Amino acid sequence: MNDATQQQEQIDQGVMDTLRERDHSVLAQQVNPISCSHNDIIELLAHYIALSEQDDDELFDHWFDNLTKEQHTVLKTFEVYRGQYEHQN
Repeated sequence: MNDATQQQEQIDQGVMDTLRERDHSVLAQQVNPISCSHNDIIELLAHYIALSEQDDDELFDHWFDNLTKEQHTVLKTFEVYRGQYEHQN
Protein backbone atom coordinates (compact mmCIF):
# COMPACT_ATOMS: atom_id res chain seq x y z
CA MET A 1 0.00 0.00 0.00
CA ASN A 2 1.46 3.36 -0.98
CA ASP A 3 1.59 6.40 1.28
CA ALA A 4 -1.24 8.19 -0.55
CA THR A 5 -3.58 5.24 -0.15
CA GLN A 6 -2.65 4.93 3.50
CA GLN A 7 -3.18 8.67 4.09
CA GLN A 8 -6.54 8.58 2.29
CA GLU A 9 -7.64 5.61 4.41
CA GLN A 10 -6.60 7.46 7.56
CA ILE A 11 -8.59 10.51 6.46
CA ASP A 12 -11.57 8.29 5.57
CA GLN A 13 -11.43 6.60 8.98
CA GLY A 14 -11.06 9.95 10.73
CA VAL A 15 -14.06 11.26 8.82
CA MET A 16 -16.17 8.25 9.82
CA ASP A 17 -15.13 8.53 13.47
CA THR A 18 -16.00 12.22 13.56
CA LEU A 19 -19.30 11.65 11.74
CA ARG A 20 -20.31 9.22 14.47
CA GLU A 21 -19.47 11.80 17.14
CA ARG A 22 -21.31 14.71 15.47
CA ASP A 23 -19.09 17.05 17.45
CA HIS A 24 -17.36 19.73 15.43
CA SER A 25 -15.38 21.26 18.28
CA VAL A 26 -12.30 19.09 17.74
CA LEU A 27 -12.33 19.83 14.01
CA ALA A 28 -12.79 23.54 14.66
CA GLN A 29 -9.77 23.51 16.98
CA GLN A 30 -7.70 21.88 14.22
CA VAL A 31 -8.89 24.12 11.37
CA ASN A 32 -9.32 27.55 12.95
CA PRO A 33 -5.61 28.18 13.65
CA ILE A 34 -4.57 27.24 10.10
CA SER A 35 -3.04 30.19 8.36
CA CYS A 36 -4.59 30.47 4.90
CA SER A 37 -6.94 32.70 2.98
CA HIS A 38 -10.53 31.94 2.06
CA ASN A 39 -9.34 31.73 -1.53
CA ASP A 40 -6.78 29.06 -0.55
CA ILE A 41 -9.55 26.92 0.92
CA ILE A 42 -11.88 27.46 -2.04
CA GLU A 43 -9.10 26.57 -4.47
CA LEU A 44 -8.19 23.44 -2.47
CA LEU A 45 -11.81 22.23 -2.35
CA ALA A 46 -12.42 22.99 -6.03
CA HIS A 47 -9.30 21.07 -6.99
CA TYR A 48 -10.25 18.19 -4.69
CA ILE A 49 -13.76 17.88 -6.11
CA ALA A 50 -12.60 18.20 -9.73
CA LEU A 51 -9.90 15.53 -9.31
CA SER A 52 -12.22 13.26 -7.31
CA GLU A 53 -14.72 13.23 -10.17
CA GLN A 54 -12.14 12.16 -12.75
CA ASP A 55 -11.13 8.57 -13.40
CA ASP A 56 -7.40 9.33 -13.17
CA ASP A 57 -6.38 7.86 -9.82
CA GLU A 58 -2.71 8.46 -10.54
CA LEU A 59 -3.26 12.19 -11.06
CA PHE A 60 -5.33 12.40 -7.87
CA ASP A 61 -2.76 10.42 -5.86
CA HIS A 62 0.09 12.62 -7.07
CA TRP A 63 -1.84 15.77 -6.14
CA PHE A 64 -2.91 14.32 -2.78
CA ASP A 65 0.63 13.18 -1.92
CA ASN A 66 1.89 16.73 -2.29
CA LEU A 67 -0.62 18.33 0.06
CA THR A 68 0.47 19.71 3.40
CA LYS A 69 -0.79 18.40 6.73
CA GLU A 70 -2.96 21.51 7.02
CA GLN A 71 -4.52 20.87 3.62
CA HIS A 72 -5.29 17.28 4.65
CA THR A 73 -6.97 18.66 7.78
CA VAL A 74 -9.12 21.01 5.70
CA LEU A 75 -10.16 18.14 3.40
CA LYS A 76 -11.00 15.89 6.35
CA THR A 77 -13.13 18.64 7.89
CA PHE A 78 -14.85 19.26 4.57
CA GLU A 79 -15.68 15.54 4.20
CA VAL A 80 -17.06 15.38 7.74
CA TYR A 81 -19.31 18.40 7.23
CA ARG A 82 -20.39 17.18 3.79
CA GLY A 83 -21.18 13.73 5.18
CA GLN A 84 -23.29 15.18 7.94
CA TYR A 85 -25.26 17.40 5.57
CA GLU A 86 -25.80 14.51 3.15
CA HIS A 87 -27.16 12.27 5.90
CA GLN A 88 -29.40 14.72 7.73
CA ASN A 89 -32.92 13.51 8.31
